[in-house]
Amino acid sequence: METITKEKNEKIVSQLNDLVEINNDRIKGYERAISETDDEDLTYLFTNMAAHSRTYKSDLSREIISLGGEPTEGTKNSGKLFRAWMDIKAALTGKNRKEILGSCEFGEDAALDTYNEAIANEDNVLTDDLLKLITTQKQEIQLDHDQIKALRDLGKNL
Repeated sequence: METITKEKNEKIVSQLNDLVEINNDRIKGYERAISETDDEDLTYLFTNMAAHSRTYKSDLSREIISLGGEPTEGTKNSGKLFRAWMDIKAALTGKNRKEILGSCEFGEDAALDTYNEAIANEDNVLTDDLLKLITTQKQEIQLDHDQIKALRDLGKNL
């Protein structure tokens, strides 16, 4: 069994906290999206996607705690920009379904980028088990992204 140095441990906790932050962003983003739509199908979808991120955050937090770290409650700067952008769009679009979905797709792109960075990190310090967990979460976020994109693209034809 590999011994994890204190430095390596801190790097792992930092990488995991980056993923916790993007999931905090997803939760806040979808809560905002729920408040911007009157469409029951979107409310249901966004509620489920926020729940996915709560599960991912919980799983990541459990790993951080097991490494002696403390899970962050913060968000990424990109998420703050995403929420600000969504606020502006909502004011301009008046609960426009296609625009809300476009904002959510933008947020999903940011989440996927963060996960891809964690997986492809050239000095990756993550254990195989953590890489498996993160890869599985990324695949599920990709499915959420694709569902959002498909609904947004469908809106083009309406």
